[in-house]
Amino acid sequence: MTLYALQKAIYVINREEAEMARYKADPGGFASEYEMTAEEAAAFSTPNVGLLYVLGVNGQLLMHFAASCGYEWSAYIAAMEDGLRMYGPVREGIYAAKGDRP
Repeated sequence: MTLYALQKAIYVINREEAEMARYKADPGGFASEYEMTAEEAAAFSTPNVGLLYVLGVNGQLLMHFAASCGYEWSAYIAAMEDGLRMYGPVREGIYAAKGDRP
């Protein structure tokens, strides 16, 4: 998985209004500039906040990205919950389930 590239794209968008405008004009084109899997690029381009969460995108990055994409706070939380129901547990990153951790 190329979680780093996915998070880097979101980080860039979160920091630069011009990059967010470029993303909104052509989400798929923007995604193609980063080394993402097809699933990551599709989730990023949609944007599918629930799947992005399950793929392991950091919540701080995802929260700002979702807000810029028009998600209200309650919709953001609901999208993450829906993502867990639809796609299973978080796969990578800090939120991933790693067996019997205390």
